[in-house]
Amino acid sequence: MSALEQLPVTFEQIQEAAHRLDGIIETTPIAHSRALERRIGSPVHLKAENLQRSGSFKVRGAYNRMVRLTPEQKAAGVVAASAGNHAQGVALAASKLGLEARIYMPQGAALPKIAATQGHGAQVVLHGTTVDEALAEAKRHADETGKTFIHPFDNADIIAGQGTLGLEMLEQVPDADTIITGVGGGGLLAGVAIAAKTLAARQGRPIRVIGVQAEHAAAYPPSLAADALVPLKKVSTIADGIAVGRPGQLPFSIIKELVDDVVTVSEDDLARALIFLMERNKLVVEPAGAVGVAALMNGTLNEAYGNLGTTVCLLSGGNIDPMLMLKVIQRGLSAAGRFLTVRIMLTDHPGELRDISRIIAECDANVTGVDHTRVGGALSMGDVSITIDMETKGKDHSHEVLEALQAEGFRPEVIN
Repeated sequence: MSALEQLPVTFEQIQEAAHRLDGIIETTPIAHSRALERRIGSPVHLKAENLQRSGSFKVRGAYNRMVRLTPEQKAAGVVAASAGNHAQGVALAASKLGLEARIYMPQGAALPKIAATQGHGAQVVLHGTTVDEALAEAKRHADETGKTFIHPFDNADIIAGQGTLGLEMLEQVPDADTIITGVGGGGLLAGVAIAAKTLAARQGRPIRVIGVQAEHAAAYPPSLAADALVPLKKVSTIADGIAVGRPGQLPFSIIKELVDDVVTVSEDDLARALIFLMERNKLVVEPAGAVGVAALMNGTLNEAYGNLGTTVCLLSGGNIDPMLMLKVIQRGLSAAGRFLTVRIMLTDHPGELRDISRIIAECDANVTGVDHTRVGGALSMGDVSITIDMETKGKDHSHEVLEALQAEGFRPEVIN
Protein backbone atom coordinates (compact mmCIF):
# COMPACT_ATOMS: atom_id res chain seq x y z
CA MET A 1 0.00 0.00 0.00
CA SER A 2 1.44 3.42 -1.00
CA ALA A 3 1.85 6.36 1.37
CA LEU A 4 -1.00 8.16 -0.40
CA GLU A 5 -3.40 5.30 0.37
CA GLN A 6 -2.61 5.37 4.09
CA LEU A 7 -3.19 9.06 4.75
CA PRO A 8 -5.92 10.30 7.14
CA VAL A 9 -7.31 12.55 4.37
CA THR A 10 -7.94 11.10 0.93
CA PHE A 11 -7.87 12.49 -2.58
CA GLU A 12 -11.54 11.52 -2.90
CA GLN A 13 -12.38 13.75 0.06
CA ILE A 14 -10.72 16.66 -1.72
CA GLN A 15 -12.73 15.95 -4.87
CA GLU A 16 -15.92 15.88 -2.80
CA ALA A 17 -14.95 19.20 -1.22
CA ALA A 18 -14.50 20.69 -4.69
CA HIS A 19 -18.09 19.70 -5.59
CA ARG A 20 -19.42 21.30 -2.38
CA LEU A 21 -17.51 24.51 -3.07
CA ASP A 22 -18.78 24.83 -6.65
CA GLY A 23 -20.61 28.16 -6.85
CA ILE A 24 -19.41 29.20 -3.40
CA ILE A 25 -15.82 30.20 -4.16
CA GLU A 26 -14.07 31.79 -7.13
CA THR A 27 -11.67 29.90 -9.35
CA THR A 28 -8.82 32.34 -8.90
CA PRO A 29 -6.56 33.20 -11.84
CA ILE A 30 -3.04 32.10 -12.69
CA ALA A 31 -0.56 34.79 -13.72
CA HIS A 32 2.69 34.01 -15.54
CA SER A 33 5.58 36.01 -14.01
CA ARG A 34 8.23 36.74 -16.63
CA ALA A 35 10.26 38.67 -14.06
CA LEU A 36 10.49 35.67 -11.74
CA GLU A 37 11.16 33.37 -14.68
CA ARG A 38 14.18 35.49 -15.58
CA ARG A 39 15.39 35.31 -11.97
CA ILE A 40 15.22 31.52 -11.52
CA GLY A 41 15.65 30.35 -15.10
CA SER A 42 12.38 28.42 -15.48
CA PRO A 43 8.67 29.27 -15.90
CA VAL A 44 6.87 30.64 -12.82
CA HIS A 45 3.12 30.92 -12.46
CA LEU A 46 1.43 32.76 -9.59
CA LYS A 47 -1.85 31.35 -8.26
CA ALA A 48 -3.64 34.54 -7.21
CA GLU A 49 -5.71 33.24 -4.29
CA ASN A 50 -5.34 36.70 -2.77
CA LEU A 51 -8.24 37.52 -5.12
CA GLN A 52 -10.47 34.86 -3.51
CA ARG A 53 -13.69 35.83 -1.75
CA SER A 54 -12.81 37.05 1.76
CA GLY A 55 -9.28 37.66 0.53
CA SER A 56 -7.69 34.26 1.17
CA PHE A 57 -7.97 30.48 0.74
CA LYS A 58 -9.47 30.00 4.21
CA VAL A 59 -13.08 30.05 3.06
CA ARG A 60 -12.47 26.76 1.22
CA GLY A 61 -11.78 24.73 4.34
CA ALA A 62 -14.22 26.63 6.54
CA TYR A 63 -17.17 26.07 4.21
CA ASN A 64 -16.31 22.42 3.60
CA ARG A 65 -16.20 21.85 7.35
CA MET A 66 -19.37 23.76 8.18
CA VAL A 67 -21.59 22.50 5.38
CA ARG A 68 -21.13 18.97 6.78
CA LEU A 69 -22.40 19.83 10.27
CA THR A 70 -25.57 18.14 11.45
CA PRO A 71 -28.80 20.19 11.62
CA GLU A 72 -28.43 20.29 15.42
CA GLN A 73 -24.85 21.55 15.17
CA LYS A 74 -25.85 24.20 12.64
CA ALA A 75 -28.63 25.40 14.90
CA ALA A 76 -26.20 25.78 17.82
CA GLY A 77 -23.78 27.89 15.77
CA VAL A 78 -20.01 27.88 15.39
CA VAL A 79 -17.05 29.45 17.15
CA ALA A 80 -13.52 30.06 15.88
CA ALA A 81 -10.35 31.98 16.65
CA SER A 82 -8.01 33.76 14.25
CA ALA A 83 -5.88 36.83 13.69
CA GLY A 84 -7.79 37.47 10.49
CA ASN A 85 -8.02 35.16 7.47
CA HIS A 86 -9.63 32.13 9.16
CA ALA A 87 -11.97 34.56 10.92
CA GLN A 88 -13.13 35.99 7.62
CA GLY A 89 -13.39 32.55 6.03
CA VAL A 90 -15.58 31.22 8.87
CA ALA A 91 -17.67 34.39 8.88
CA LEU A 92 -18.29 34.21 5.11
CA ALA A 93 -19.10 30.49 5.24
CA ALA A 94 -21.47 31.07 8.15
CA SER A 95 -23.28 33.81 6.22
CA LYS A 96 -23.67 31.48 3.23
CA LEU A 97 -25.08 28.72 5.44
CA GLY A 98 -27.20 30.96 7.67
CA LEU A 99 -25.28 30.06 10.84
CA GLU A 100 -24.46 32.13 13.89
CA ALA A 101 -20.70 32.65 14.21
CA ARG A 102 -18.68 33.93 17.16
CA ILE A 103 -15.04 34.72 16.35
CA TYR A 104 -12.32 35.32 18.93
CA MET A 105 -9.49 37.56 17.76
CA PRO A 106 -6.44 38.71 19.74
CA GLN A 107 -6.15 42.28 20.99
CA GLY A 108 -4.23 44.19 18.38
CA ALA A 109 -5.73 42.32 15.41
CA ALA A 110 -5.73 44.53 12.32
CA LEU A 111 -8.77 46.80 12.23
CA PRO A 112 -9.56 46.04 8.56
CA LYS A 113 -9.67 42.30 9.37
CA ILE A 114 -11.97 42.89 12.35
CA ALA A 115 -14.25 45.08 10.23
CA ALA A 116 -14.32 42.54 7.38
CA THR A 117 -15.20 39.71 9.77
CA GLN A 118 -18.02 41.75 11.28
CA GLY A 119 -19.11 42.73 7.79
CA HIS A 120 -19.98 39.10 7.07
CA GLY A 121 -22.28 39.09 10.11
CA ALA A 122 -20.05 37.36 12.68
CA GLN A 123 -19.76 38.48 16.30
CA VAL A 124 -16.15 39.42 17.08
CA VAL A 125 -14.74 39.10 20.60
CA LEU A 126 -11.25 40.44 21.28
CA HIS A 127 -9.40 38.25 23.77
CA GLY A 128 -5.75 37.83 24.74
CA THR A 129 -2.67 39.13 23.00
CA THR A 130 -1.89 36.06 20.85
CA VAL A 131 -3.79 33.68 18.58
CA ASP A 132 -3.06 30.84 21.01
CA GLU A 133 -4.83 32.74 23.82
CA ALA A 134 -7.78 33.48 21.54
CA LEU A 135 -7.89 29.79 20.52
CA ALA A 136 -8.01 28.65 24.15
CA GLU A 137 -10.90 31.00 24.91
CA ALA A 138 -12.77 29.95 21.77
CA LYS A 139 -12.47 26.28 22.75
CA ARG A 140 -13.64 27.06 26.28
CA HIS A 141 -16.67 28.91 24.92
CA ALA A 142 -17.47 26.03 22.53
CA ASP A 143 -17.32 23.48 25.38
CA GLU A 144 -19.49 25.69 27.58
CA THR A 145 -22.20 26.43 25.00
CA GLY A 146 -22.27 23.37 22.75
CA LYS A 147 -21.26 25.35 19.68
CA THR A 148 -18.97 23.66 17.17
CA PHE A 149 -15.37 24.81 17.25
CA ILE A 150 -13.99 25.30 13.74
CA HIS A 151 -10.26 24.65 13.94
CA PRO A 152 -8.12 26.66 11.49
CA PHE A 153 -6.05 23.68 10.28
CA ASP A 154 -6.17 20.51 12.43
CA ASN A 155 -9.25 18.89 10.91
CA ALA A 156 -9.80 16.53 7.96
CA ASP A 157 -12.60 18.58 6.37
CA ILE A 158 -10.51 21.75 6.64
CA ILE A 159 -7.54 20.03 4.99
CA ALA A 160 -9.74 18.61 2.22
CA GLY A 161 -11.20 22.04 1.53
CA GLN A 162 -7.79 23.66 1.29
CA GLY A 163 -6.65 20.79 -0.93
CA THR A 164 -9.02 21.97 -3.65
CA LEU A 165 -6.35 24.54 -4.44
CA GLY A 166 -4.08 21.68 -5.50
CA LEU A 167 -6.73 20.50 -7.95
CA GLU A 168 -7.11 23.99 -9.40
CA MET A 169 -3.38 24.64 -9.75
CA LEU A 170 -2.77 21.42 -11.68
CA GLU A 171 -5.85 21.96 -13.82
CA GLN A 172 -4.53 25.42 -14.74
CA VAL A 173 -0.86 24.37 -15.06
CA PRO A 174 -0.98 20.60 -15.80
CA ASP A 175 2.76 20.36 -16.50
CA ALA A 176 3.82 21.84 -13.14
CA ASP A 177 7.05 20.35 -11.76
CA THR A 178 7.14 22.28 -8.48
CA ILE A 179 4.42 23.72 -6.24
CA ILE A 180 5.34 26.22 -3.52
CA THR A 181 3.05 27.41 -0.73
CA GLY A 182 3.31 29.00 2.67
CA VAL A 183 2.71 26.99 5.82
CA GLY A 184 1.61 27.91 9.31
CA GLY A 185 -0.32 25.17 11.06
CA GLY A 186 -0.12 23.03 7.93
CA GLY A 187 -3.68 22.52 6.69
CA LEU A 188 -3.10 24.21 3.35
CA LEU A 189 0.24 22.53 2.61
CA ALA A 190 -1.12 19.11 3.61
CA GLY A 191 -4.20 19.39 1.40
CA VAL A 192 -2.28 20.74 -1.60
CA ALA A 193 0.33 17.98 -1.23
CA ILE A 194 -2.32 15.22 -1.26
CA ALA A 195 -3.97 16.63 -4.39
CA ALA A 196 -0.73 17.33 -6.27
CA LYS A 197 1.04 14.10 -5.42
CA THR A 198 -2.02 12.00 -6.27
CA LEU A 199 -2.61 13.65 -9.63
CA ALA A 200 1.07 13.44 -10.56
CA ALA A 201 1.23 9.76 -9.54
CA ARG A 202 -1.75 9.01 -11.76
CA GLN A 203 0.12 10.69 -14.63
CA GLY A 204 3.18 8.58 -13.85
CA ARG A 205 5.46 11.51 -13.11
CA PRO A 206 7.06 13.17 -10.08
CA ILE A 207 6.10 16.55 -8.66
CA ARG A 208 7.90 18.54 -5.98
CA VAL A 209 5.87 20.22 -3.18
CA ILE A 210 7.66 22.74 -0.98
CA GLY A 211 6.43 24.66 2.06
CA VAL A 212 7.80 28.02 3.18
CA GLN A 213 7.76 29.58 6.66
CA ALA A 214 8.93 32.88 8.12
CA GLU A 215 12.21 32.20 9.92
CA HIS A 216 10.92 33.52 13.26
CA ALA A 217 7.73 31.46 13.07
CA ALA A 218 9.12 28.20 11.70
CA ALA A 219 7.90 25.25 13.75
CA TYR A 220 7.96 22.73 10.91
CA PRO A 221 11.72 22.35 10.26
CA PRO A 222 12.52 21.34 13.88
CA SER A 223 9.36 19.22 14.09
CA LEU A 224 10.19 17.34 10.91
CA ALA A 225 13.78 16.84 12.08
CA ALA A 226 12.55 15.41 15.39
CA ASP A 227 9.63 13.49 13.82
CA ALA A 228 7.46 14.99 16.57
CA LEU A 229 5.65 18.27 17.19
CA VAL A 230 8.12 20.84 18.52
CA PRO A 231 6.33 24.01 19.71
CA LEU A 232 8.14 27.33 19.44
CA LYS A 233 8.77 29.40 22.56
CA LYS A 234 8.27 32.64 20.65
CA VAL A 235 6.74 33.65 17.33
CA SER A 236 7.56 37.01 15.77
CA THR A 237 6.90 37.89 12.14
CA ILE A 238 5.07 40.37 9.93
CA ALA A 239 3.46 37.30 8.29
CA ASP A 240 0.64 37.06 10.86
CA GLY A 241 -1.31 34.64 8.67
CA ILE A 242 1.30 31.91 9.29
CA ALA A 243 2.41 32.95 12.78
CA VAL A 244 1.64 29.57 14.33
CA GLY A 245 3.86 28.26 17.12
CA ARG A 246 2.87 24.59 16.94
CA PRO A 247 2.04 22.45 13.89
CA GLY A 248 -1.28 20.67 13.74
CA GLN A 249 -1.03 16.94 14.49
CA LEU A 250 -3.13 15.88 11.51
CA PRO A 251 -1.43 18.06 8.86
CA PHE A 252 1.98 17.18 10.32
CA SER A 253 1.31 13.47 9.79
CA ILE A 254 0.60 14.22 6.11
CA ILE A 255 3.37 16.74 5.49
CA LYS A 256 6.11 14.47 6.86
CA GLU A 257 5.06 11.77 4.35
CA LEU A 258 4.47 13.86 1.23
CA VAL A 259 6.19 17.24 1.31
CA ASP A 260 9.67 17.43 -0.16
CA ASP A 261 10.97 20.32 1.92
CA VAL A 262 10.04 23.19 4.23
CA VAL A 263 12.34 26.22 3.96
CA THR A 264 12.42 29.59 5.70
CA VAL A 265 12.67 33.22 4.62
CA SER A 266 13.67 36.37 6.50
CA GLU A 267 11.56 39.45 7.22
CA ASP A 268 13.59 41.40 4.67
CA ASP A 269 12.95 38.63 2.11
CA LEU A 270 9.21 39.04 2.76
CA ALA A 271 9.34 42.82 2.41
CA ARG A 272 11.22 42.55 -0.89
CA ALA A 273 8.70 40.01 -2.20
CA LEU A 274 5.73 42.26 -1.40
CA ILE A 275 7.34 45.19 -3.21
CA PHE A 276 8.17 42.93 -6.17
CA LEU A 277 4.60 41.64 -6.44
CA MET A 278 3.15 45.15 -6.30
CA GLU A 279 5.56 46.62 -8.82
CA ARG A 280 6.01 43.79 -11.28
CA ASN A 281 2.74 41.86 -11.09
CA LYS A 282 0.34 44.57 -9.83
CA LEU A 283 -0.81 42.27 -7.02
CA VAL A 284 -1.47 43.29 -3.41
CA VAL A 285 -0.48 40.32 -1.24
CA GLU A 286 -0.13 39.99 2.52
CA PRO A 287 3.22 38.83 3.95
CA ALA A 288 2.00 35.27 4.60
CA GLY A 289 0.88 35.06 0.98
CA ALA A 290 4.24 36.20 -0.35
CA VAL A 291 6.53 33.67 1.37
CA GLY A 292 6.78 31.46 -1.72
CA VAL A 293 7.88 34.36 -3.90
CA ALA A 294 10.34 35.37 -1.17
CA ALA A 295 11.90 31.89 -1.30
CA LEU A 296 12.22 32.10 -5.08
CA MET A 297 13.79 35.56 -4.93
CA ASN A 298 16.38 34.85 -2.24
CA GLY A 299 17.86 31.92 -4.18
CA THR A 300 17.30 29.28 -1.48
CA LEU A 301 15.40 26.91 -3.73
CA ASN A 302 17.67 27.25 -6.75
CA GLU A 303 20.67 26.49 -4.54
CA ALA A 304 18.97 23.41 -3.12
CA TYR A 305 17.38 21.98 -6.27
CA GLY A 306 18.93 23.65 -9.28
CA ASN A 307 16.35 24.01 -12.03
CA LEU A 308 12.87 23.89 -10.47
CA GLY A 309 11.13 23.33 -13.78
CA THR A 310 7.68 24.78 -14.31
CA THR A 311 6.76 26.26 -10.94
CA VAL A 312 3.42 27.28 -9.44
CA CYS A 313 3.70 29.61 -6.46
CA LEU A 314 0.59 30.13 -4.33
CA LEU A 315 -0.27 33.66 -3.20
CA SER A 316 -2.50 32.52 -0.37
CA GLY A 317 -4.00 35.83 0.77
CA GLY A 318 -4.22 39.57 0.27
CA ASN A 319 -5.59 40.84 3.58
CA ILE A 320 -2.92 43.33 4.56
CA ASP A 321 -3.45 46.17 7.01
CA PRO A 322 -2.69 49.49 5.22
CA MET A 323 -0.54 50.61 8.18
CA LEU A 324 1.51 47.42 7.94
CA MET A 325 1.76 47.94 4.19
CA LEU A 326 3.35 51.35 4.74
CA LYS A 327 5.96 49.83 7.06
CA VAL A 328 6.60 46.89 4.75
CA ILE A 329 7.02 49.14 1.72
CA GLN A 330 9.65 51.19 3.53
CA ARG A 331 11.42 48.06 4.77
CA GLY A 332 11.25 46.46 1.33
CA LEU A 333 12.65 49.54 -0.37
CA SER A 334 15.42 49.69 2.22
CA ALA A 335 16.25 46.01 1.79
CA ALA A 336 16.44 46.55 -1.97
CA GLY A 337 18.75 49.54 -1.51
CA ARG A 338 16.14 52.02 -2.72
CA PHE A 339 15.49 53.81 0.55
CA LEU A 340 18.31 55.01 2.77
CA THR A 341 18.20 56.59 6.21
CA VAL A 342 21.39 57.96 7.75
CA ARG A 343 22.25 59.73 10.98
CA ILE A 344 25.13 62.20 10.94
CA MET A 345 26.63 63.87 14.03
CA LEU A 346 27.76 67.46 13.38
CA THR A 347 29.09 70.48 15.19
CA ASP A 348 26.49 73.24 15.27
CA HIS A 349 28.09 75.51 12.66
CA PRO A 350 26.30 77.31 9.81
CA GLY A 351 26.50 75.66 6.40
CA GLU A 352 27.01 72.02 7.35
CA LEU A 353 23.45 70.98 6.46
CA ARG A 354 23.83 72.93 3.19
CA ASP A 355 26.97 70.94 2.36
CA ILE A 356 25.28 67.61 3.11
CA SER A 357 22.30 68.58 0.92
CA ARG A 358 24.68 69.53 -1.90
CA ILE A 359 26.50 66.18 -1.75
CA ILE A 360 23.25 64.21 -1.82
CA ALA A 361 21.92 66.29 -4.72
CA GLU A 362 25.14 65.82 -6.70
CA CYS A 363 24.71 62.05 -6.23
CA ASP A 364 21.19 62.37 -7.67
CA ALA A 365 19.48 61.00 -4.54
CA ASN A 366 16.16 62.46 -3.40
CA VAL A 367 15.75 63.65 0.19
CA THR A 368 12.29 62.82 1.57
CA GLY A 369 12.75 63.82 5.21
CA VAL A 370 15.15 65.59 7.58
CA ASP A 371 15.19 65.55 11.37
CA HIS A 372 17.46 68.17 13.01
CA THR A 373 18.06 67.64 16.75
CA ARG A 374 20.16 69.83 19.07
CA VAL A 375 19.21 68.25 22.42
CA GLY A 376 19.22 64.69 23.68
CA GLY A 377 21.00 62.34 26.05
CA ALA A 378 23.75 61.43 23.55
CA LEU A 379 24.42 65.01 22.40
CA SER A 380 27.05 67.30 23.87
CA MET A 381 26.70 71.05 23.99
CA GLY A 382 27.27 72.39 20.48
CA ASP A 383 26.52 69.09 18.75
CA VAL A 384 23.70 68.41 16.29
CA SER A 385 22.19 65.14 15.13
CA ILE A 386 20.86 65.10 11.57
CA THR A 387 18.71 62.18 10.38
CA ILE A 388 18.04 62.14 6.64
CA ASP A 389 15.66 59.91 4.69
CA MET A 390 16.33 59.62 0.98
CA GLU A 391 15.26 57.68 -2.08
CA THR A 392 18.08 55.92 -3.92
CA LYS A 393 18.31 53.77 -7.05
CA GLY A 394 19.64 50.56 -5.55
CA LYS A 395 22.42 49.24 -3.34
CA ASP A 396 25.23 50.54 -5.57
CA HIS A 397 23.70 54.01 -5.58
CA SER A 398 23.31 53.94 -1.79
CA HIS A 399 27.00 53.07 -1.44
CA GLU A 400 27.87 55.93 -3.78
CA VAL A 401 25.99 58.40 -1.58
CA LEU A 402 27.66 57.11 1.59
CA GLU A 403 31.13 57.25 0.02
CA ALA A 404 30.55 60.80 -1.22
CA LEU A 405 29.58 61.94 2.28
CA GLN A 406 32.59 60.19 3.79
CA ALA A 407 34.92 61.74 1.20
CA GLU A 408 34.01 65.21 2.46
CA GLY A 409 34.60 64.34 6.11
CA PHE A 410 31.14 63.32 7.25
CA ARG A 411 30.50 60.06 9.11
CA PRO A 412 27.03 58.81 8.11
CA GLU A 413 25.55 56.00 10.18
CA VAL A 414 22.99 53.85 8.33
CA ILE A 415 20.02 53.32 10.66
CA ASN A 416 17.65 51.16 8.65
